[in-house]
Amino acid sequence: MPDAFTVLWTHDTCRALRKAGHVGVRPPVAFSGVHSSLPAWSGARAGDEVYALHVNRCEVFVVSRMLVVDRERGDCCGTPAATWRDPAFPGHDDWRMLGAGGCGASAVHVDATPVRFDRRIPGELLERLTWRNRRNRTRVLKYVVEGRLEHSVSLQGFYRLTSESADELGELVGR
Repeated sequence: MPDAFTVLWTHDTCRALRKAGHVGVRPPVAFSGVHSSLPAWSGARAGDEVYALHVNRCEVFVVSRMLVVDRERGDCCGTPAATWRDPAFPGHDDWRMLGAGGCGASAVHVDATPVRFDRRIPGELLERLTWRNRRNRTRVLKYVVEGRLEHSVSLQGFYRLTSESADELGELVGR
């Protein structure tokens, strides 16, 4: 059975998506990295879902649901950079704000829902969302007060959802 994950997109990332006119557009790619500047999508495999989340004024939004297609560098990525000054993924230059220039970035091709910033996770769902680690230990979000997220630190990273939470986010997004 496929897994589901969450990844937090920062204010800078979301601002760049808006500025580039990507609201309502399906991203074809996201980027994983080996450095803390990018989330490492190390657990994700083809067929897994990734929910891109954004926190704004203590509310959490699902920006896009991405189905991982592959993690290989394809022809669509363009010619690999010859020097550090060259773009790493010239074929995906329109989506560079998702981490193309990050340290050790690698392309993750996705089949995604359109980018949008109006799909708020209701407070009661936010309070019960649960993630599990490789040892099958579970955790909920810290700093949720009356359905609002006071601090986003427990969302920062790339985390595996429990199947129940993945189903609830899937219902919110509309599978």
